[in-house]
Amino acid sequence: MMTPDQDSRRPIASRDSGWAKQTAAFLAKQGLSPNVISVLSIAFALVSLVAFYLDYRGVGLHFVNMLLAVAGIQGRLIMNLLDGMVAVEHNKKSAVGGIFNEVPDRITDTLIIFGVGLLAKHMAYGMDLAYWAIALSIATAYIRTLGASLHCGHFFIGPMAKQHRMALITVGCVVGIWYGPVFYYLLMVMNVGLIITCYRRLAKIFIHLQKNAVS
Repeated sequence: MMTPDQDSRRPIASRDSGWAKQTAAFLAKQGLSPNVISVLSIAFALVSLVAFYLDYRGVGLHFVNMLLAVAGIQGRLIMNLLDGMVAVEHNKKSAVGGIFNEVPDRITDTLIIFGVGLLAKHMAYGMDLAYWAIALSIATAYIRTLGASLHCGHFFIGPMAKQHRMALITVGCVVGIWYGPVFYYLLMVMNVGLIITCYRRLAKIFIHLQKNAVS
């Protein structure tokens, strides 16, 4: 059976990797709080947004902008990994940790997906697709936390959970070096996946509540 801490944490395979454990231990030893690490994820997301904006404006080398965007995305994900590890494995949780665990994620999703929308803006409803993806990504998180508030636990299932969205955009950046319209189709795929994710998470909560009512 999962402990409350484990139940509220997204399953991430790299959490058990040596580099992650060593980095988390180093950050904890330096006195860096999980909340500060969470905020740093916003800085990395801003790097991606700036890279997308520069590319949208035609500033700089295209492939450099794409690689910079990827670096920002991966940095954001690493901060998301390390903040939880420092908090739990190194006993640095705080009373307001829940706020820093959730709010920066919503901001970083918004910044990165908005940046993707800029590169799809020249196509029909390209920016609208980005706005829908932002709204639906927030909805998936809301549904997950709703499940927790109803004592159903956190459901991190996809197909378009946070790590899936970031993986999709990362692949899109690589493909985008040679094929610019990829971001338009990427947003279509993301929106369909987000709708399915919202449905699956709601269905899990619904079934869980019904089972508890019967028992």
